[in-house]
Amino acid sequence: MSKTALLVIDMINTYDHKDADLLLPSARRVVPVVADLLGRARDLSVPVIYVNDNFGEWRSHHGELLDEALSGPYGCLVQPVKPDSDSLFVLKARHSVFFETPLEYLLRQQDIGHLVLTGQVTEQCVLYSALDAHIRHFEVTVPRDAVAHIHEDLARAALEMMERNMGACVCTSQDLWR
Repeated sequence: MSKTALLVIDMINTYDHKDADLLLPSARRVVPVVADLLGRARDLSVPVIYVNDNFGEWRSHHGELLDEALSGPYGCLVQPVKPDSDSLFVLKARHSVFFETPLEYLLRQQDIGHLVLTGQVTEQCVLYSALDAHIRHFEVTVPRDAVAHIHEDLARAALEMMERNMGACVCTSQDLWR
């Protein structure tokens, strides 16, 4: 049986983009849930992998992105979900966590076959990552209360697509690791 990993998608964020005002209310609700999942995953020795947009800063690394997000006006949304020293970090350039990243190689090397997707944005990066995970034969779980959205109607549709079309388990965060 393969292992499970918790993926944290795009939560290291300055919220300095055109959809930020629409995203922030949902992100504020999701941050405590993701923080709780991070604590539970770490207590159970479940690998935690942050996959984060590089915001076009091609010379940056995860420490620089984290420092910038923590020191910005929304650092309070980043602080509770920041990586610890055991967390892995993959920078991405586009919506999917798999597109042009070493993530699949890392997962295969670690014998990880089940991904719990958390983060933002449900109807964009989470959806595309779930699809790419599905076509790569990874098992996918998406806790609906641990993913933030810009448009609630599109997020509901995205979660339904993940469940119906990709066989993802869509649940609540409390349903994990019982």
